[in-house]
Amino acid sequence: MQTFVRIVEAGSLSAAAQQLGTTQPTVSRRLQALERSLGSRLLQRSTHAMKLTEEGERCFTGAKALLASWEAFEADLRGTGDEPAGTLRVIVPHAFGQEQLVYPLATYLNAYPQMTVEWLLHDHTPDFIADGIDCAIQVGDIVDPDVVAIRMGEIPRIVVAAPSLLGDAPVPAHAAELARYPWLALHTFYRNEITLTHAQSGIAHRLSLKPRMSTDSLYALRSAAISGLGVCAGSAWLLNEDIASGKLVQIARDWHAAPLPVSVVYPYARYYPAKLRTFIEIMRAAMPKTLSIGR
Repeated sequence: MQTFVRIVEAGSLSAAAQQLGTTQPTVSRRLQALERSLGSRLLQRSTHAMKLTEEGERCFTGAKALLASWEAFEADLRGTGDEPAGTLRVIVPHAFGQEQLVYPLATYLNAYPQMTVEWLLHDHTPDFIADGIDCAIQVGDIVDPDVVAIRMGEIPRIVVAAPSLLGDAPVPAHAAELARYPWLALHTFYRNEITLTHAQSGIAHRLSLKPRMSTDSLYALRSAAISGLGVCAGSAWLLNEDIASGKLVQIARDWHAAPLPVSVVYPYARYYPAKLRTFIEIMRAAMPKTLSIGR
């Protein structure tokens, strides 16, 4: 099963053999042995291509789950004192994963030199089994009841605009004043409306929006705001540097969009390997400082 999974992930028998430190005939024999054992053809191969059969797709998904469970079981039997080793596959949000989360990741890799990490940047909800993912760091509410979600903190969100958009008018102080400006939407979290809350009084004000631009990228939202295309609500950690440099102005300063929770998420299992446990511990310890950067 390990060889079969490696064949699929590597894309060919020869690449799998090289990664496993063995020969292509050995890899081929292992594949044939697995197919005989299961009574099913798992791969369709030609001179130029390799494709999973329907049974092969099911086997690949099941094999990854079984191997992950076995690895976790072995780690549990060895005890928590063992040095984490191997590869950890983690899905992280595009912007947050490129900026803030790389620093605690470096702490993890420096602490455990036998570990390697596949750091995958995606904003969608992961399919842990099909994608072979160990865990994910997600921004926003977790609605999947079949996963473990450990909240690590919250990301403050502020409202900003470019000086060119505001012109000579006074900087808006109340949320209601923002209705007269064009808006940019980060449709992962808000599209046609947004609620801003006053920091001191707790009064909430809902704004109906007809966004001039809508995007799923925090970086694109920031660039559009700097270009003067509209007002937006975004993560304080990314926007504060632009405010300090004068590229953006924080408006309605006492009003904020609801902060976004940050959670580490992973599937339920009876055993969790040391590589995952230690990663979660380091991320939880580092997250308060990480979230405070750029406030």
